[in-house]
Amino acid sequence: MITLLCFATLLAASSVFDDGGVQEVPTPVSKHGLLRAKGRRIVGEHGKSVSLAGNSFFWSQWMPQYYTPGVVRWLKNDWKAGIVRVAVGVGPGGYLEHPEAETARVSRVIDAAIAEGLYVIIDWHDHKAHQHEAQATAFFQKMATKYGRKANVIYEIFNEPEKISWRDQVKPYSERVIAAIRAIDKDNLILVGSPSWSQDVDIAAADPIKDSNVAYTLHFYAGTHKEWLRAKAETAMAKGVALLVSEWGTCDANGNGKVDVASTNEWMAFLKKHEISHLNWSVADKVEAASILKPGASSEGGWKAADLTESGELVRTIVRGWSK
Repeated sequence: MITLLCFATLLAASSVFDDGGVQEVPTPVSKHGLLRAKGRRIVGEHGKSVSLAGNSFFWSQWMPQYYTPGVVRWLKNDWKAGIVRVAVGVGPGGYLEHPEAETARVSRVIDAAIAEGLYVIIDWHDHKAHQHEAQATAFFQKMATKYGRKANVIYEIFNEPEKISWRDQVKPYSERVIAAIRAIDKDNLILVGSPSWSQDVDIAAADPIKDSNVAYTLHFYAGTHKEWLRAKAETAMAKGVALLVSEWGTCDANGNGKVDVASTNEWMAFLKKHEISHLNWSVADKVEAASILKPGASSEGGWKAADLTESGELVRTIVRGWSK
């Protein structure tokens, strides 16, 4: 006899009953498996292109209240997100000062994403990662050891390099950190940023990293970045590299300004055309245009329309409507 509790659990995990049995609803990871870069596309184990939409959390040390399983569950079930991104805050008040606390915080979200069958990007959220190479290496070795057998996990090793050299600074750092990860995890996708806040993807593509499963991050904010950045992305893809938009905003690059709906729609059409996955910045209630939440919104999800900002309403519509 099935108890009411067991029956409720089955209902939560499935929605289709077939001849008295229960058919589980596929999750993004169960549908696509381990992701890999193949030419200019990111593909699943089935060999077909995978394009996911989801949300990036804010710097972990500054918006910790939303690093909860409840938020992950809500983004999956209500927003229909296929992927989330933890932003490991490295600088003031973050990992460099409190490595154990920040690791525990982001691990809660990583564990929740795995439990929900979502992909999760582990992002070393640092503009000066090349100056913190030892700490980044140790962190990713720990993450690879703990999560390297999980198809859900993607490593992002340098969030947004500033205006520094790809050849002399970003690429050598990336090669060394990748080597440390590959000594433990030979299979999972690794994301690499490029100079000018992950906009110089064309420069990186002209001198790519020699690893068979690397993609390059493209970051944009719709109010600031227009056709000229899409042209750089097309140049990069023409050289045969895969891109993933691990961070984008509906507003200006400083996180404020108006929500630029027209430019956002142009960017979404571009990403759809090229089958590029993307994650919106950010899951936060900070008073700025990029936040999806109004101040005081619940740290466990369950958000109503009144809890969402203008950007949050727009992004929810985009994520819910994205093909998984």
